[in-house]
Amino acid sequence: MRGLLSIAAAAVVCALNAAPKPGFRAGSAVADITPAGSIWMSGFAARKAPSNGVAEPLHAKALAIEDRKGSRVVILTTDLIGLPREITDHVAARLGHDHDLRRSQVLFNSSHTHAGPVVWPNLRPMFAFDAAQQKTAEGYARRLTDELYRVAIAALSKMEPATLLYSEGAAGFAINRREFRKEKVVFGTNPEGALDHTVPVIDVRSANGKRLAILFGYTCHNTTLGAEFNQISGDYAGAAQRAIEARYPGATALFILQCGADQNPHPRGKSEHVEDHGKRLADGVVKALGGETTELYAPLKTSFQLTDLAFAPHTREQFEEESKHQDVFRARRAKLMLARYDAGQPMNKTPYPVQAIRFGKELTILALGGEVVVDYQLRARRLYPGEKLFVAGYSNDVMCYIPSLRVLREGGYEADTSMIYYGMPGPFTEDVEETVFASVRRVLKQVGVK
Repeated sequence: MRGLLSIAAAAVVCALNAAPKPGFRAGSAVADITPAGSIWMSGFAARKAPSNGVAEPLHAKALAIEDRKGSRVVILTTDLIGLPREITDHVAARLGHDHDLRRSQVLFNSSHTHAGPVVWPNLRPMFAFDAAQQKTAEGYARRLTDELYRVAIAALSKMEPATLLYSEGAAGFAINRREFRKEKVVFGTNPEGALDHTVPVIDVRSANGKRLAILFGYTCHNTTLGAEFNQISGDYAGAAQRAIEARYPGATALFILQCGADQNPHPRGKSEHVEDHGKRLADGVVKALGGETTELYAPLKTSFQLTDLAFAPHTREQFEEESKHQDVFRARRAKLMLARYDAGQPMNKTPYPVQAIRFGKELTILALGGEVVVDYQLRARRLYPGEKLFVAGYSNDVMCYIPSLRVLREGGYEADTSMIYYGMPGPFTEDVEETVFASVRRVLKQVGVK
């Protein structure tokens, strides 16, 4: 009997020694960023009035991670149309000053819900505010800036030993929206178009195995609800986060929008579609959590770079003519461009952020700014077949659409028309994709991806 007990005890010791030890510390936090009162909503130029209620609250969420050598990252997700650099630069600088975080260690991402508030000065040509409306928009931006800082600090303060696991699921409701009709690209459904239904998932568990946070992504516009819907909502991404948190009480579900600029949910237009898509995405996360996983290890490495994307040539005369256009959005864009010419600083380029966060040799989050079409996500995976890549769009600054060369040459909303609403002078030059990927290669090389 004593021999059997000794064998059993030895087996327990071996099992304990074989079990993975937490390689990180992690903490999460949540802030309510629902606007107080009525506010203009962003994303659809067709809206005629500000919000008239709240269908579901909006949140900013933070996930802080630290490896054993003290290298840290803070990932901030938001149920918003997009965060401009005026906000992200301020929050990142404050975190850097107060908590010694480099710019590469702070990642911002937006779900791009079109049922959320204006985030000033994002998409400014969409709006013609009176004094009170301008005050409301600027006040919300200030409050949001403070909330992002506070939720990041809260996550850092709650860090505890944690294990990180990566897995992938799938959800099939996204469809390519670039439909070709009579040699013209329009909004529609294109079942033959490029897409990616993968659902990447990072599972963050405490030392005793309890789920602390679940970070997941999807590649699809957050536009189940149309311009006629006038209540605040996180759309399908909000519904998915609610469903996941209900399934795993105590865990924080954080959504990252990937390169879904040319993808739409299908079907769309009804509130029941929001709940259905959210459930399907949550089911994809649940399946991933119950499937094959890869444990993530230290070291935690980060890189961040700003590069310039060039616009096609334009002239002052071009915008003087556009300023007389019957389309109010074109006229507003022209006014912004003429102000730049008057100041002797015509907009010939825009700064573009590219960021990488690598966990050991197991996974890299590649974060791209702007509304990025799916071609970038698919190409990045082709270029680095030996690396697990979680490719995010809508990160750090959502300044405009980022078309691939293919999309740029095909034309359509993502290539050109969208620039009106973002207050950009027009389409990019044809080197846009190669310029982005030159920066991608540099940041990935800096974190050890070959």
